[in-house]
Amino acid sequence: MSEPKRSGPLSGMTVITLEHAIAAPFCTRQLADLGARVIKIERPGVGDFARAYDHRTRGLASHFVWTNRSKESLTLDLKQSAALEVLDELIAHADVLVQNLAPGAAARMGLSFETLHAKYPKLIVCDISGYGADGPYRDKKAYDLLIQSEAAFLSITGTPEEPSKAGNSIADIAAGMYAYTGILSALLQRGISGEGSHVEVSMLEALGEWMGFPMYYAYDGQQPPGRNGAAHATIYPYGPFKAGDGRVVMLGLQNEREWKLFCDIVLRRSELATDPRLDSNVRRVENRAVLKEVIEQGFASLTAPDVIARLDEAQIANAAVNQVGDLWIHPQLHARQRFRPIGSPAGELQALLPPATVNTFDARMDPVPALGEHSATILRELGRSDAAISKLQADGVI
Repeated sequence: MSEPKRSGPLSGMTVITLEHAIAAPFCTRQLADLGARVIKIERPGVGDFARAYDHRTRGLASHFVWTNRSKESLTLDLKQSAALEVLDELIAHADVLVQNLAPGAAARMGLSFETLHAKYPKLIVCDISGYGADGPYRDKKAYDLLIQSEAAFLSITGTPEEPSKAGNSIADIAAGMYAYTGILSALLQRGISGEGSHVEVSMLEALGEWMGFPMYYAYDGQQPPGRNGAAHATIYPYGPFKAGDGRVVMLGLQNEREWKLFCDIVLRRSELATDPRLDSNVRRVENRAVLKEVIEQGFASLTAPDVIARLDEAQIANAAVNQVGDLWIHPQLHARQRFRPIGSPAGELQALLPPATVNTFDARMDPVPALGEHSATILRELGRSDAAISKLQADGVI
């Protein structure tokens, strides 16, 4: 007999979210992970446009499955007054409202923090945008790649010949994470003051924070970090190196003690440790082309397992260069039992547990909702009769 689930710290709290794409859904999914009831408002017949990004997860969109489990879907056409009435009733009983609509859209519907705070002083309002609520860029459209470009992330990512975007939506993820932590902070603050707060997060400022190291590296007009493919821009050797069997090994050195061990045990060329071209990280970075040739010459007679064995002997950090599919079968994740089954409109799927494991409660791992799956249930909770719900459907309100 399985043990009963232990409720998370946000159990009993309600989050209303007017969200689409990634940043806000990623934020609110994590609130749901902690037990919050998350009611996702979607457009009738269409829903969150991320539902149509692809059909890779057994007919469902991969982005949507990732960021929307454990939520309830309520369809509302917010251009109709009857829908706004329903929304207001929901907000009146909610703890948090999250939105990442187009700039100004929420305010035009009477959903600005100032308006809502006057009516519902305990409500926490979180606004997520591309560039923020003011400033000359306020009304610019902001998609993940555009923010990666605007925040100079592309200038440090890729090869010397060509910049590259990150392979996943890091600007959205950054904004979603700061919104999530901001809301948790506001909930703590409400416990002290009794009042709700306004949480505002912009994608540019979130990714700008993640650019802190290269910004300081280039402080006062100094040369910024270069683009070095999968190698580290300012620490060397730290990156991919080819072994004699054609396979690639990823390795990383962090200090001079490790450099000496690398020369002694891995390369078996102790004299390199004191070579004046290579005897500090600054010099190794300056002479990375020379050192890369030395390392790959040393690896030429070895297979990748041979190289890894020497690296492990020297206690030098190393990793396999995995493909995405390898993550689903990663032995460490399975040894730690990190996958759980979740429901979805396409049947049972596998999902990773949230990264932070807390020993006093269980993460919520409930289904990904179908569009409008919970509309009737939620409306009945608000006191609507079946006849009234049928009329809302006939009028296109839900």
